[in-house]
Amino acid sequence: MSTELAMGGQALIEGVMMRSPHRVAMAARTPDGGIALRAYPYRPITRRHKLLGLPIVRGAVGMVEAMKVGVDALNWSAEKAEPAAESGAQKASLKERMLGLLSTTVAIAFGVGIFLYLPYVLAKLLVGGEENQVPFHLVAGAGRIIALIGYMWIISKFKDIYRVFQYHGSEHKTIFAYEQGQILDPAQVLKQTRFHPRCGTSFLLIVAISAILFFVVVDTAVVALWGPYRNALTRLLAHLPLIPLVAGVSFELLKFSARHTRNPLVNALIQPGLWLQKITTKEPEAPMCEVAICALEEALRDPADAIEIDTVFAPGQHPYSRATASVAAMF
Repeated sequence: MSTELAMGGQALIEGVMMRSPHRVAMAARTPDGGIALRAYPYRPITRRHKLLGLPIVRGAVGMVEAMKVGVDALNWSAEKAEPAAESGAQKASLKERMLGLLSTTVAIAFGVGIFLYLPYVLAKLLVGGEENQVPFHLVAGAGRIIALIGYMWIISKFKDIYRVFQYHGSEHKTIFAYEQGQILDPAQVLKQTRFHPRCGTSFLLIVAISAILFFVVVDTAVVALWGPYRNALTRLLAHLPLIPLVAGVSFELLKFSARHTRNPLVNALIQPGLWLQKITTKEPEAPMCEVAICALEEALRDPADAIEIDTVFAPGQHPYSRATASVAAMF
């Protein structure tokens, strides 16, 4: 099957979100074994505005848009995966939103500190950094990549995150089955590989490597024109506004690599990203693939049928549940 209708996706809490060029669909397993399904027409902003769809620009804009859609989907799946509150739902909802905002702020600050600030501090201590930007950014970049891998490995040991990574695996396998024209049933999906070249994990690694090359050039120019940075914090503040540009370039590299996986050189270059997916994806169970198939089929709905869906199927009532019944007995 052609990959022109490129699918994207994201693992959720007990579920999966799928994105086609015209629709977003998310499915999550409910506590009683049913499947919650939500879907709506969606045309990315990079397709609605020509200038925002230009190369590099589309990657930076798309990253922000994907984060918004992804956070919304995660919040939705969290609601569906947990038992409904018995009382005080409105107050609980307000409190949850405030806690969610606080946790998001803390998470962003934590991420900037661990993956951006500390590598600069480490590089400054080990190699200085004002005379030659190459060793400085090689050390900072290596520290950033080690921190990224270490962080993912540690959280993968938590039971709840392990399940999210299993759903991540089901997302990849389902998209692979679709792209290869396979029948979308759990038995067929489980046969696919869980390592996909367009995965966001690979994207993070490309960003980390691109940042090394990009900031070597930027900092060489900055130091030559205005002198050394005062400290790691001023360097970080100078770099932050340029992160979207790095993301945009990395997005183009990811798209290029996904289109040329049969090229031996490209195939060799994408291997580190695929290796990293050994941490961020785990072998899913058949019911997880069933949820991923629900999301994918709904994302592929005919664009002319632009309806919104927000419903819950009782256990065994979704058509995929019946298709899976005989397969589940195999596992």
